[in-house]
Amino acid sequence: MHREQVPLTADCEEIFRRGLQEEVVHTDDLTAGLSDKPIVLDEKSRQVDWANSFHGLSTEAFSKEAAQALLAPISPEDIEVKPDGIVYLPEIKYRRILNKAFGPGAWGLAPRGETIVTAKAVTREYALVALGRLVSVARGEQDYFSPEGIPTAVEGCKSNALMRCCKDLGVASELWDPRFIRKFITEHAKEVWVEHQQTTKRRKIWMRKDDQVRYPFKLYTPPSQGSARPSTSKY
Repeated sequence: MHREQVPLTADCEEIFRRGLQEEVVHTDDLTAGLSDKPIVLDEKSRQVDWANSFHGLSTEAFSKEAAQALLAPISPEDIEVKPDGIVYLPEIKYRRILNKAFGPGAWGLAPRGETIVTAKAVTREYALVALGRLVSVARGEQDYFSPEGIPTAVEGCKSNALMRCCKDLGVASELWDPRFIRKFITEHAKEVWVEHQQTTKRRKIWMRKDDQVRYPFKLYTPPSQGSARPSTSKY
């Protein structure tokens, strides 16, 4: 049965055109941004709108037990070293400290804006809430190398914001102290030559003294300065 085509009105054509544009943005252009703005609560709602509120900020100190857990010195065994020499505490250990101080379920991260996706990085602002009070606000960021890596980068961005928020609680404050960093590097880190097993490129990296070189690198021993070096000339 043949159906007669009804011409579209101007309004219908505009809605149809916008729908096609939105479809293109969400399927083809992953760097255009994520439509994940926090839910805005009604003004009459009894719940706190953590996307905008500063409820409970600096009203009173946390308990002595919580403060001891938050301010406890970091064990050198928990500190990791990046190849460029930057020392850090893995994000899971920040979560363990918060769980020890407040208890699982008594703290959380609340987004305070939409996730911003640029050509190379993801960023979003978060608020750390503990025991129903705002503790700190920080913006997390995470690089990515392909559109497929955006979901992982979003999760890394959240962990980065958590680490920055924890600074205001004194968690792992040693890692922001230059004197502590220099002492830790001297006692627990070393700089070694490594060679990439596929490209054979060589460079120096930092690592813990009790750690081992991992794939794709292998330990490289450069020739001694006094030994003769093979000539690279063709003539």
